[in-house]
Amino acid sequence: MIRVGPAGNPVGYRGSTVSVFRKIRAMGLDAYEYQATYGLRLKKENALKIGENSRKNDVLVSMHGPYYINLSSSKEETIEKSIDRLFDCAVAGEWMGAYRIVFHPGFYGDLGMRRAFEICRKSLGELISRLESAGIRDFTLAPETTGKKSQVGSLEEVIRFSEEFDNVMPTVDFAHIHARGGGCIGGASDYRRILEEIEGRLGCEHLHCHFTGIEYTDAGERRHHTLSEGFGPPVEPLLEVLVDGGWDATIISETPRKDEDARRIKALLEGYLSR
Repeated sequence: MIRVGPAGNPVGYRGSTVSVFRKIRAMGLDAYEYQATYGLRLKKENALKIGENSRKNDVLVSMHGPYYINLSSSKEETIEKSIDRLFDCAVAGEWMGAYRIVFHPGFYGDLGMRRAFEICRKSLGELISRLESAGIRDFTLAPETTGKKSQVGSLEEVIRFSEEFDNVMPTVDFAHIHARGGGCIGGASDYRRILEEIEGRLGCEHLHCHFTGIEYTDAGERRHHTLSEGFGPPVEPLLEVLVDGGWDATIISETPRKDEDARRIKALLEGYLSR
């Protein structure tokens, strides 16, 4: 099964997040990524209702943690705050039944790639130990492949995190990989190479991924674009490779027209399956 849905509520939607899942399903979509990107402000009662309504409408839920998380900071205070924020996301995620807690791992800064990675790995271990000590069991942390070359989050790095920890699986943002690699995804063979690397090293049973058109510079990601604006990477070859490879996957649309483009991806997918 390949599920598709938006990152957050549909554009122009005026109802509550608690009740958005009927709308998502009516649009022909079956996934949704709750956005805590500018901080988590969610009461337990509402998180439980999100879980209930998403299950009722068969919409798979994930959560995106705050953008300002930095598990690789040279400042201990920043790391502690980042661990606290991800801890809160995992707790709320358990209430709502979020199957992935997505986050950007951190930044290299003056530490360099190797040292920043090691600090991030240590911070992840501390977070997991805290969650387990608190009795939180139903969580999967999902570090995302990041779009800027200054960020921790290359494909190799998120795979290595996932190899080390049982509660960690990657979020594969194909647009970020494309931008970080200077336009490295041109067709099916490029997608196949990425997926074969993940499957060979992780035996991944379900792929969680993000998709958007993306503009980039030498430093990596610049801004997101809709699928109709002509920016890469191409989406059709990804769907071909996922279907032909028998992948179970969730594709979250992160374009400026996230719901519209999620429906477009879903239509392309169904068209390919019908052929």
